[in-house]
Amino acid sequence: MYNLLVTAIEGAWDEGVYEFDKSRFLEYTNEGIASALKELNSSHIENLKNYPSLFAYEGENSDVRIGYLTSIKQRGRNLLIEFEFQQDIEPIPFNKIKPIAPLLDIRSWEMNRTHWAVKDEDLFERLRARGIVGAEKESRKTKQGRPSVEKSKQPRISTVKGFIDKVLSIEERNEIEVFYRGHSSKKNYKLEPSLSRRDKDGNYLYKYNEHILYRELLVSNSADFQTDVYTLDSLVRMQHYSLPTRLLDITSNPLIALYFACKSDANEEGEVILFSMKRKDVKYFDSDMASCIANLARLPQSEKDKIDFDEIEFNEQPPVKRLLHLIRQEKPFFEASIIPNDLRKVICVKGKRSNDRISSQPGAFLLFGLDSVFDEEGTPEIKVSRIIVSDKGSILRELDLLNINESTVFPYIENSAKYVAEKFKFNKLIQSADASSGGSMRYSEKKE
Repeated sequence: MYNLLVTAIEGAWDEGVYEFDKSRFLEYTNEGIASALKELNSSHIENLKNYPSLFAYEGENSDVRIGYLTSIKQRGRNLLIEFEFQQDIEPIPFNKIKPIAPLLDIRSWEMNRTHWAVKDEDLFERLRARGIVGAEKESRKTKQGRPSVEKSKQPRISTVKGFIDKVLSIEERNEIEVFYRGHSSKKNYKLEPSLSRRDKDGNYLYKYNEHILYRELLVSNSADFQTDVYTLDSLVRMQHYSLPTRLLDITSNPLIALYFACKSDANEEGEVILFSMKRKDVKYFDSDMASCIANLARLPQSEKDKIDFDEIEFNEQPPVKRLLHLIRQEKPFFEASIIPNDLRKVICVKGKRSNDRISSQPGAFLLFGLDSVFDEEGTPEIKVSRIIVSDKGSILRELDLLNINESTVFPYIENSAKYVAEKFKFNKLIQSADASSGGSMRYSEKKE
């Protein structure tokens, strides 16, 4: 295992300290490792400090250095690292490493983006085999464990009653609003929008084509979007049609979240996540902040990458002017004054209930700003807690008695038909009759 750290800032590795935006952490990292490291606890930090690190600059014309991280601290949306180089290893021209880039899991175009990846390769073994470092060079004699998910201490439930008791026992102050989300597998899902999904090797599947996805669906299904006033309205509808977007579904109904935590992955523990926030922080479909963030979906990735959040004349940058133009298409009187940090926030938004599914699931959304990463432990604005769910089959049967099932959660005739057919399937009727009559009638009917 080793860390690959890449920056575009010339001379950054001369300072001994550097800050990465959390959104750049674990890019180009295999999904198994990225999932384990989604909660950056003290054990994971110690592992990362024990891995050798390759410090590089964007492009392929600079030298790289080898060393170790000495400190990792979470600072809001950033990760602050301190580091030291291995003094007995001279700077290495990247063109010496490039021929073995595939062996080090350094991928195409990876050296053209600032990021921090964690690679499942033996850095020193690969460099020694190529003669890039001497045979005597090796990593420090420290324990280098693989990242793993620690056993959770979260509350567990196996019945609807137990779940309701847990939800009602959570004390909240006045003016606090709570939303919920269900995950059928607590170890496989992260609090990130579908736009941020990656393949098993950690490469983004949709992120770089967001503006194309948005326009292509509008082109092919324009009639469905004619009533939408705001870009957010269209994103909500696209989310409904399963297009990858920068929205993450949440609900105000805890039983709906419990249903989603149980509806699949029957043999794995699920979880219900609770999001608590001040009511004044919840935005609505016509919010200016929501409009600023939502219209990022229409801006090409090449322009989003050029936005400099440290620029004093932030709103004078060409990509920001283009974003302002998009915002004014839906809000003609919007002032040319975007607050920079607003574009990088994760906010809770209540969209219009423009279709039956959103209405039936009392839906709201987390809207993700530019390169935003939601902390799995929560943020200063949004408190997060979790309830682990087991015995899913039993819970689904109890929820059905409360009229929460596929037919009511997904209110379309094909889903209702599927639910009715499954519920009244012949074998299930036999089992029901068998339970009430001792089974004698069942066997005589089967013979006929």
